Amino acid sequence: MDPIDQRPQAHRHVPAAGVVQALPKSLSKPYSVSALCRYTRLAMNYQLYYWPTIQGRGEFVRLALEEAGARYRDVARETGKGAGVAALMRFLDGRHIERPPFAPPFLKAGRLVIGQTANILQFLGARHGLAPKDEGGRLWTHELQLTMADFLGEIHDTHHPVAVDLYYEDQKKEARRRAADFLKHRAPKFLGYFEEILAKNARGERYLVGAKLTYADLSMFQVMAGLNYAFPRAMTKAARKYRRLVALHGRVQERPHIAAYLASPRRIPFNDEGIFRHYAELDAV
Repeated sequence: MDPIDQRPQAHRHVPAAGVVQALPKSLSKPYSVSALCRYTRLAMNYQLYYWPTIQGRGEFVRLALEEAGARYRDVARETGKGAGVAALMRFLDGRHIERPPFAPPFLKAGRLVIGQTANILQFLGARHGLAPKDEGGRLWTHELQLTMADFLGEIHDTHHPVAVDLYYEDQKKEARRRAADFLKHRAPKFLGYFEEILAKNARGERYLVGAKLTYADLSMFQVMAGLNYAFPRAMTKAARKYRRLVALHGRVQERPHIAAYLASPRRIPFNDEGIFRHYAELDAV
């Protein structure tokens, strides 16, 4: 990616709707083990570390946290002691960390430090009801997320096909060729695959896995939103072909927690520094 402005913004996360602030009265004594475990999961104050000015891969984690109504800090977007990009970089330095993450995003959950987007989502999905309970279902959801990670890499390479350290303007010619091939061959391959997964779901075509929303659906929403921003002409033309994915995007967007998040300052707008970038010359159809 292009070098980005990594100065922390004056921002503090507002707890998402549904966050448990105190032990609810509904937990009448004696508390059940399952109720206490659920309360503990909701009450945990997660710390998300990601670049403060872009959605990027961190946005997939934010969407899961927001949908779960989990309490979390977006550390690099805060100011003060123990916050900002400096706090993120201390983790990446790794000198005093036994298992340092390779790159953001990474999530601190109690004593755990979890890196890699798909790994974080697998962790959160099991804790917050955003993944199936059976092993086969969890593995399938994780597999879909990993396939989306492959897709993201190809989307990014439409504007940076030569080197991530070069600016877009330094590889514009190559980007036009790469984007044209992406829209003709690669995007249809990935979108067609996920459209087929929805069609083949034995529990209905509302979600990718089973009959309930999973983190894979939240991630697919973000992919579709990003593609609509980066390639509006191409995606408008393709909408009828991927009607199930379009419907999934709309369904997720209307969920109460997600709708509130999208309307809040916590949602960083798409821009020309992230994975999804709009350059009119690349949106050729």
